[in-house]
Amino acid sequence: MIGLIPLVKNDYLLSLLYIAVILISFKIKYVKNEYKIFIAGFILMIIFEFIFISTGVETFIRNSLFGMPLWLPFLWGYGFVAIRRVGEYLIK
Repeated sequence: MIGLIPLVKNDYLLSLLYIAVILISFKIKYVKNEYKIFIAGFILMIIFEFIFISTGVETFIRNSLFGMPLWLPFLWGYGFVAIRRVGEYLIK
């Protein structure tokens, strides 16, 4: 997903592509209630990124959502899911 960032300059299109990737990923492999991890990552990272932006710690050139790119919460939300999946794999 990160590889798409320099290729797709339109934040709205990139967000739609991320949504498609996430939905396909959930279709291929889904663990019960995994969507809760995605939603938690999505919401928490909007809050944390907003704090970072408002304190000047981070700045974005692409700032279509509260000073951050619209696609960023989708990336973070799925990142939370990916981290859980990797953790589960490593524990086995």
